[in-house]
Amino acid sequence: MRTPCTPGETTGAASWRCALPPLPHYPTVDELGARAAALVARHPRDARLRRVGASRAGVPLWLLGVGHGSRQALVVAGPHANEPVGGATVLRLAERALADPRLTEGADATWNLLLCLDPDGLRRNERWLTGPYTLGHHFRNFFRPGFLEQPEWLPDGAAAAALPETRALLALQDELRPFLQCSLHGVDVGGGFVELTRDLPGLDRRVAGIAARLGVPRELGAYDALYWPGLGPAVYRIPPPHRRDLAAAITEAAVESTWFHPHRHGTVTAVVEAPMWGVATVGDGSPHADVEAELRSVSRTLRQDTRLLAGLTARVRPYLAGVPDAARLLAPVDDYLLVCPGLADAWDPDCGNDSARPLPPMTTAHLAALRLSGRRLAVRTAGLLHQLVTRAGRDPAGALPELDRLIDARCADFRERSGARWIAVARQAEYQARVVLAAFELAGRGTFRSGEPGWGPDTVVPMHRE
Repeated sequence: MRTPCTPGETTGAASWRCALPPLPHYPTVDELGARAAALVARHPRDARLRRVGASRAGVPLWLLGVGHGSRQALVVAGPHANEPVGGATVLRLAERALADPRLTEGADATWNLLLCLDPDGLRRNERWLTGPYTLGHHFRNFFRPGFLEQPEWLPDGAAAAALPETRALLALQDELRPFLQCSLHGVDVGGGFVELTRDLPGLDRRVAGIAARLGVPRELGAYDALYWPGLGPAVYRIPPPHRRDLAAAITEAAVESTWFHPHRHGTVTAVVEAPMWGVATVGDGSPHADVEAELRSVSRTLRQDTRLLAGLTARVRPYLAGVPDAARLLAPVDDYLLVCPGLADAWDPDCGNDSARPLPPMTTAHLAALRLSGRRLAVRTAGLLHQLVTRAGRDPAGALPELDRLIDARCADFRERSGARWIAVARQAEYQARVVLAAFELAGRGTFRSGEPGWGPDTVVPMHRE
């Protein structure tokens, strides 16, 4: 069935969208493969599925292709293990492209949809993928690997890429030379936003319209892009990779990555973030009544949580020998404990390091994003420690009650102070799909020049060596 769209709702390349049965939950690794195979079986002339690599655990990396055009669009789902909305989004995009020839023949385009870049990590999140969708259940079962096991990053450059998932994506980028790459990410608590390696004029207006129609808050002061230039409300410009210290590499993310690797082919990359629990305040661009007091509060809470979690980690660590996956769960814990003190200092107006990397002007939206980010770092760390102690089958350090109190307190803060509200999976995927379609149309209009001044293939700061 064809359901008309409001003009401008998705993209000028498609004036209507398919009526899809809403996904009641995030698709698992197995469901992604099964649904993609079913699409290919129904559309054998226009869709195909091929294996482009394998994960560290040997799980196939599947690429779903739709169309036969000469211009390639690459969409990467599941780059972060705890951000599963992209799987639902690529299935939705495949249905759209199969239903509307203007997205394929009409645009001389082929859609290349990578179902999941980190299937091993996605499997580790399956305890919460199908619900219940409560903050406590999510964070007690949350998994995100340490920085060095995140396949989009290239801490030592493309030539030294260590993960098989990373090498598979790099090979795919060099094979396809796409005019557009979209990396599909998720925000656990906050709002939606887009990060671009090059400007796509008009995308901010498209995002605003899509977000308004679907009731998704836009993040106007995103923590991820705190120091980046804006290209319009909730659209940010990713700076070219360059050598910086560890704090900048992690907090500004301006390290060499698979986002910039296809830059040499003229590719524009769009990182599309969709929220799970929406918070309206992240879209409030008004001045704040007392910026410094709020920054002190955010920094103080992050320091207190970090001290508590560091102490609990030290108490728990001796009892983890023999616990399955203990090293993999401890890696992100150690990463978070490493960066949190520096973040607290960077945000604190009393620390005197404004001259090194001053904060931008702080609106209500910026402060809301920082508050959410500080609490997110703490509750993620607590959730990973909770899983470690639970898997150990005993708690001689007496850590579980303290971890439960911290998780419950931070989740209550999200709900009650920040007003976090769950956004249905189908709505998240619809938002993300429409943003991708808007980027597809806008990127298709321009010819981009690779090799911008100041950018090169040199290795940037190797994070793990600082």
